[in-house]
Amino acid sequence: MDKAVIYIHGKGGDAEEALHYKSLFSDCDVIGLDYTAQFPWEAKEEFPLLFNSIYRNYKTVEIIANSIGAYFAINALSNQQIEKAYFISPIVDMERLIADMMIWANVTEDELKEKKEIQTTFGETLSWDYLCYVRENPIIWKIPTHILYGEKDNLTAYGTIFEFAQRTHSTLSVMRNGEHWFHTEEQMKFLDEWIVENSKHNDRFSRATCVR
Repeated sequence: MDKAVIYIHGKGGDAEEALHYKSLFSDCDVIGLDYTAQFPWEAKEEFPLLFNSIYRNYKTVEIIANSIGAYFAINALSNQQIEKAYFISPIVDMERLIADMMIWANVTEDELKEKKEIQTTFGETLSWDYLCYVRENPIIWKIPTHILYGEKDNLTAYGTIFEFAQRTHSTLSVMRNGEHWFHTEEQMKFLDEWIVENSKHNDRFSRATCVR
């Protein structure tokens, strides 16, 4: 085939999740990005190498990226030849998310700077190096993109995702009562229909929001 779709999983996921999308892209090879990066600076090194090893075998490549996988993609693949991107519950403002987690954990910036790393009660490790990297590497994204967002996403506020969609001229679809993790039968049906609707024709990307 001339076209590939690369799936980039989120935290706790794996490349095998790409199997779900094969039936939605019958005219493409769907390939899971089997990456090991845990931090954006690692993704910056690893992602281009993995992407290019796939891209060289195809004329065009699209990507599907989930949650932090989308942030890693934005950080590492913004200069690659990607025809279109589909972002599912993307993390688009990592500095805001880290700041929110610091509030949840009752940690000040001075404390984090002094201790470098702080383990939270909700399972995340706050990192001073991570926060500094995010601040020193603002994201720039110009690739045509469709975004799917759950109304009850607990990691990214609607205003944050809306601002990103406007700034990058992406389309934004919001699932009422949807969560950050799309996993129920109803949510996956919505996700699949969203993929099909946005993949079946040439797109006109604009600052659009579709709430269903």
